[in-house]
Amino acid sequence: MAKTEVILTHNIVGLGAESDQVKVAAGYARNYLIPQGFAIPLTAANKRRIESLRQRRAEREAHDLNTMAELASSLSKMIIKIAVKTGADGKMFGSVTAGTIADELKHQCDVSLDKRKIHLEHPLRALGDHEVELRLHANVTTKLKVHIESTTPPETPAPVPTEGKAGGPPAEGRPGRPGRDAKASPGDKAPAAREGRPARPPSDRRERSRDKAAH
Repeated sequence: MAKTEVILTHNIVGLGAESDQVKVAAGYARNYLIPQGFAIPLTAANKRRIESLRQRRAEREAHDLNTMAELASSLSKMIIKIAVKTGADGKMFGSVTAGTIADELKHQCDVSLDKRKIHLEHPLRALGDHEVELRLHANVTTKLKVHIESTTPPETPAPVPTEGKAGGPPAEGRPGRPGRDAKASPGDKAPAAREGRPARPPSDRRERSRDKAAH
């Protein structure tokens, strides 16, 4: 495939920045870079433009650095809250990724940040507070606080059963009657005689017993 050299006039990710001289496919330069104004052919006349392109590049990079430094200062004071669903054991369903954090930054703080600048060694899988590294620029990094909380309501413990009905004290017999286990006190006396019959004195009962024994 034929190659050609061009001078970049804009920053092209993965290719170079302003004033860089790069080799690209001739068709790519002819059909895209040059028509879009992203590059110019490498000629003696165009080489004289390199210095002005370098000056513009330096100004752009200084602006980018200042912008990222200010953003880093703001983000270091923020706390992003992320709500997740959990099981009964408190474990999360799924995980929080760099893409999730980027979405919440946009939603909560109106900050658009490429998820590739959010550095996670592994997705977050635990509730609580986390510190996430942000690589905003080659010379600018900061930490973002992320708080992960559960949206699953806690389980209500089952009530402990109590004795008796409806949680009341145990029954002690029906109203107006002694309880089933109630015992008569030693001081209680049996009725002297059935209703309608007079009680016999003790001496009369002993005499009748002796008469029966004599006969």
